[in-house]
Amino acid sequence: MRKDIQDSAFLAHNKSSWDRQAKTQSPWSLPVSSELIQDAKNGQWEIYLTPSPLPKGWLGEVKGKKILCLASAGGQQAPLLAALGAEVIVLDLSKEQLFHDRMVAERDQLELITIEGDMRDLSEFEDNSFDLIFHPISNHYVPDVRPVWKECYRVLKSGGALLSSFFNPAIFIGDRDPAYMDKGIIYPRYKIPYSDLIDLEETLLEKKRENNEAFVFGHSLKDLIGGQLAAGFVISDFLEDNQPNPRFLIDKYMPTFLATKAIKQ
Repeated sequence: MRKDIQDSAFLAHNKSSWDRQAKTQSPWSLPVSSELIQDAKNGQWEIYLTPSPLPKGWLGEVKGKKILCLASAGGQQAPLLAALGAEVIVLDLSKEQLFHDRMVAERDQLELITIEGDMRDLSEFEDNSFDLIFHPISNHYVPDVRPVWKECYRVLKSGGALLSSFFNPAIFIGDRDPAYMDKGIIYPRYKIPYSDLIDLEETLLEKKRENNEAFVFGHSLKDLIGGQLAAGFVISDFLEDNQPNPRFLIDKYMPTFLATKAIKQ
């Protein structure tokens, strides 16, 4: 089961993987505390698009704004934005991740809406629905990122902003054998665009399946950044960030998180 894996099959696998991670409280599944929610209500906040706090100028004033947190559940960004006075809808594939958002909202008396769905399909929303889309690192879980950008552009209002983060595709090219990392060697093995389902050796793919690890896809910069431009966006800001807990050797030598602020004209 490799190249013929159907879309619904890999989605079901990734959904199951993130439901599991949410229950074990991975770093992106740790709900914010009531203290942080109260701080946000008082105007003191930090929110994360990459491992470092988001520059304040990227978000701007959100009170009264309609915000879509896209593939962004986990009890973190959505409740904080709601505490800042935004009208928040969070869409995510994982029901367990969405549970964290509802839990924080109920605990701290916040209003937000949770929807279980695919980031590539925003047909539930009308054109020009949102003032802002907050889309933290997640589009490496779909095989083609371009439909995500097109849907984001459609549902944003004119002048609205898309804040998104993603991995530098350089992290996907290296052989995963830890022996190379131990020797300080980055051994190029895979090309970009990369797909677990197509490029990963059968034994490693089966291991990921058995361990319920999410399947990932490495997109080209042409699709990650050029795809936003092709959808109609104008990139107004860009940042890089470092991986605080390096998983690959390359993480030790360059920032591997990228983020863009894109505006719908």
